[in-house]
Amino acid sequence: MGEDARLKGSTTLDGFRVLGVGIRREPTVFTVATLGAVLFGVLTVADAWVLGWSTQHVLIPAFDDGEVRASLLVWVVALFLAVALLRAVGIVARRLGGGIMYYRMQSHTRRSVTRQYLALPMEWHQRHPTGQLLSNAYSDVEAAWSPIMPLPMALGTVVMMVIAVVQMFLADTAMAVVGLLVFPAVVAANLLYQRYSSPLMTRAQGLRAEVSEIAHESFDGAMVVKTLGREGEETDRFGVKVRELRDVNIRAGRIRAVFDPALASLPSLGVLVVLSVGVSRVSSGATQAGDVVTVAYLLTIVSFPIRAIGWLLGEFPRSVVGYRRAQAVLDARGSMAFGDAELPRDVSSGALLEVDDLHYSYDEAAPLLQGVAFDVQPGRTVALVGATASGKSTLTSLMTRLVDPDAGGVRLDGTDLRDLRRGELPRDVALVPQTAFMFDDTVRGNVTLGADVPDEDVWAALRTAQADGFVAALPEGLDTRLGERGTSLSGGQRQRLSLARALVRRPRLLILDDATSAVDPEVEARILASLREDREGEAASLVVVAYRKATISLADEVVHLDGGRIVGRGTHAELLATSPAYAQLVNAYETDAEGTPA
Repeated sequence: MGEDARLKGSTTLDGFRVLGVGIRREPTVFTVATLGAVLFGVLTVADAWVLGWSTQHVLIPAFDDGEVRASLLVWVVALFLAVALLRAVGIVARRLGGGIMYYRMQSHTRRSVTRQYLALPMEWHQRHPTGQLLSNAYSDVEAAWSPIMPLPMALGTVVMMVIAVVQMFLADTAMAVVGLLVFPAVVAANLLYQRYSSPLMTRAQGLRAEVSEIAHESFDGAMVVKTLGREGEETDRFGVKVRELRDVNIRAGRIRAVFDPALASLPSLGVLVVLSVGVSRVSSGATQAGDVVTVAYLLTIVSFPIRAIGWLLGEFPRSVVGYRRAQAVLDARGSMAFGDAELPRDVSSGALLEVDDLHYSYDEAAPLLQGVAFDVQPGRTVALVGATASGKSTLTSLMTRLVDPDAGGVRLDGTDLRDLRRGELPRDVALVPQTAFMFDDTVRGNVTLGADVPDEDVWAALRTAQADGFVAALPEGLDTRLGERGTSLSGGQRQRLSLARALVRRPRLLILDDATSAVDPEVEARILASLREDREGEAASLVVVAYRKATISLADEVVHLDGGRIVGRGTHAELLATSPAYAQLVNAYETDAEGTPA
């Protein structure tokens, strides 16, 4: 209820603040559009003056004399044509400028939101569903700037209204006062509308994010949904939110359906009252018929600005909600700060990685990593082995600074990762996750990710990842498109391309988080053997999260994790001989692997 009250009280003011942001960003376009709208408004009022002048000096004399003077008729036609042509120029400038502002502000905000998504740490993304992020970047941005297009028209009509009101008072003060009694009613109607519509608009924008989130989950998990026959349940789950969004929008539409006709009818009622008063004043000789026509027509003109302002104010609730939701993303900073340190350049050896008394937890009540400490010497291979939920994948995230530790630190070549400047770490460190994500792009595009890499280097990375054979057999080789998420490839092929993507950057520290789990053991052994070989004098340091004995035995050292702590460290043979828990774990993995069909 507190949020609803705040929205009811501040929507109009906040709506103008949002428009101010757009005006400050596009001042030139806004000025051109507003001048066009002012020109349109002035000439629309000029129409009333031409109509009144024609009535008084052409029509009434024609009725009295029985003839129309040709010269006056020419002047009337010329005046109407000139006003119409200039008004058309104003309409073009107003609409073109408003449209440019609208689409430019959408583009700018969407780019800003997307850049912010890329800059925010992973822990922030883990707290925000993908569907909500999609809604922030699309429907919230669209809603935020929905009033920017009619803004120039509304400002132009304000000028038009001021001129019209002045001209009404010049024509007849009494009729002008009577006609302008509609303004307090218009203001009251707008305030009442916003009071009831703002909470509904807030709820509707939130529901759009929830609908997007459910749709994204259903499409992303299409394999699970179809193979387990859950299409009906997913449809029902989606339908519940869609119907709720429909009902909220209908309720908001009903309020607007009452508001718009009421707003449009108020000026018409004012015109009827003015005509009634005008007839009486003409009969008494207090005014002329031309003045009555002028005031009545000017009041109909004033009704257009009232409606235009109503349209603008009617968009404010949705605009303010959308802007707040998008701005919440832009204001988010997460907890990840960067220093200004740089790593050594032109180093041909692998990197030195030091993990020092590392602590981390997703929930303070249940610590995950506790006092983890080990190092990886340059050019050496270390295998991380542990049961499920022992903290291996979390440790890889900490070593690549996707998240920061609660205590302790990770150093690369003696420098704490938190002291490195933004973008420095990915230059020397590469993580290959178990889930290999492929873009809807060519093989080359998926390996290089847009970097300027020669094809020979791409093929070299593919050979090391044992992927050159199947890539060469593809219809167009490196230029073969893989489809969304690489659906045309097997799981093992996607993993090998993901590995090649990391290798092509020649990292000094390569971290494999069970990145070959879908690869045949024989192929995996060749991959790891290739990684251990000195590539033109550049032997990368290697950290491998492993399960298979064959993989673990290739490591120079094994770190055994259990319950978030290091319980054993040494060579594979040493741990087999000295740690029953380690021997039981790796033998269990091996037995399970041998008993599972390939």
